[in-house]
Amino acid sequence: MLATIHTDKAPQAIGPYSQAVKCNGFVFVSGQIPINPATGELLAGTAGEKTKLVLENIGRILEEAGTSFDKVVKTTIYLTDLNEFDEVNKIYGEFFSSHKPARATVQVARLPKDVSVEIDAIASLE
Repeated sequence: MLATIHTDKAPQAIGPYSQAVKCNGFVFVSGQIPINPATGELLAGTAGEKTKLVLENIGRILEEAGTSFDKVVKTTIYLTDLNEFDEVNKIYGEFFSSHKPARATVQVARLPKDVSVEIDAIASLE
């Protein structure tokens, strides 16, 4: 079964994609950037503040899909500057303190809307 996930509590997709898709017992959360879901505005702040907002938005999407951070099996963090890794990693650790999913972190040349961080996630529904 394939189903798209949508919540007004997270930023709306800025292109032809879904916030997340449920398929075969998993939820695939699209890459999230630091957009305030209430205003649609990008967050201007530190790497840590941006990471916190991105993860809060992912949490809202996971909740809408019927799962949680405890069931995330894989994430990918995209950064435009790996010098921000320690700050991003510190906030990330607050969301994954006991459960630690598989993860990749990569530096990229550019992200949508010229943000400095984007994170996607895959979570189990079981």
